[in-house]
Amino acid sequence: MNPAQYKHFAVVDYVIFALLLAASVAIGLYYALSGGRQRTTQEFLMADRSMHCLPVSLSLIASFQSAVAIIGVPAEIYAHGTQYWFIGCAYILGLLIPAHVFIPVLYRLHLTSAYQYLELRFSKTVRICGTLTFIFQMVVYMGVCVYTPAFALNAVTGFELWGAVLATGLVCMLYTTIGGLKAVIWTDVFQTVVMFAGQLAVIVVGVQRTGGVSEVWRKVLEGNRISGVDLNPD
Repeated sequence: MNPAQYKHFAVVDYVIFALLLAASVAIGLYYALSGGRQRTTQEFLMADRSMHCLPVSLSLIASFQSAVAIIGVPAEIYAHGTQYWFIGCAYILGLLIPAHVFIPVLYRLHLTSAYQYLELRFSKTVRICGTLTFIFQMVVYMGVCVYTPAFALNAVTGFELWGAVLATGLVCMLYTTIGGLKAVIWTDVFQTVVMFAGQLAVIVVGVQRTGGVSEVWRKVLEGNRISGVDLNPD
């Protein structure tokens, strides 16, 4: 594609983007200045155990709907078909079993993290090993999660990659550190609504520009992008 054909942000796009970042920071500031002001570990890390099911559920959805998933999964399915849906089958067991077996135990023990249980059940060495492994995993994973939206911003705004990484990283770090878990949860709720609205808009506009649902389905079948049960490791 010719560089002249690339679509870049207009003024209204920059305004909306700035408002989204400002809203996230505002949520963090609100919880930093209200209630217990995040002065206790219980409030900062556990939100006083006062959050209801709906916001927590939406927050978990936002955690799974990372930039890697939003940008990478459509590309994966476009290139290789809908075989990716098998990961949803794995989530059924991977989430239901911990939810009904492990989490009730941790909740009754009033633990801050699962790594405390490792020390109680085994030893401090096991806890340290588990903690270090998780930290290493998250450092690598969060690097990818921050780089991916920065790469997308670079494509539509012309921002330098380092600037986009710095801006998004600072905003996330700010509302997390000053607002605690309550800020994280309610920011995730806000971002989940924005993500679903954006994905719905992309679907609607994409279907309209393609020529309707029937035309989309015809092209999908023509491109052999609907995958059934295929257990071939290749």
